[in-house]
Amino acid sequence: MTRSTVLVADPEPRSAIRAAAQHASGALAGLVGPLGPGGARSAGGRGGTGPADVVDLAELGPALLAARPGRDVVDAVETVRRSDVLLVASPQAHGSYTGLLKVFLDRLPELGLGHGVAVPMAVVDDLRNGRTIEDDLRVLLADLGAWVVEPGLLLGRSELADPRGVVGAWAEVAAPALGRALAVRV
Repeated sequence: MTRSTVLVADPEPRSAIRAAAQHASGALAGLVGPLGPGGARSAGGRGGTGPADVVDLAELGPALLAARPGRDVVDAVETVRRSDVLLVASPQAHGSYTGLLKVFLDRLPELGLGHGVAVPMAVVDDLRNGRTIEDDLRVLLADLGAWVVEPGLLLGRSELADPRGVVGAWAEVAAPALGRALAVRV
């Protein structure tokens, strides 16, 4: 079974971005198909990633800045590091991803995502200038060693109320790339 995690970097806890990210993770899981050890296809079943763990950074808040992290931060870092598939969702903040995400990912060692596949998800106010955040997320995740799936998911804030159509269309395109990445990752 493939381990999936949704990492939400919205400063608002239990946000609409979190709900959309969980929906996106589920849509991908439903399309990738069961993957056994080494990426081999298993017989039967639906979706190879199972329900995703969720790390909502807003719930960790100031604990992320503590010199000595508490158990909740340590557990969140380990959940992210152990993930085979990590969907990283961030709203656009000052042209890029949130500082909350950067502070959290700074706790990872170099190549701390080196065994997994990452899927960037960005939420923007204006889709016309949203490509920058998706590119920034892709670079950040690749620098941490993840195999980054293309295309990432780019949602307009206005689409958060009902993201199913956009997420479904995106998942149809992204699922084959995720399946290939899972099959060949180290």
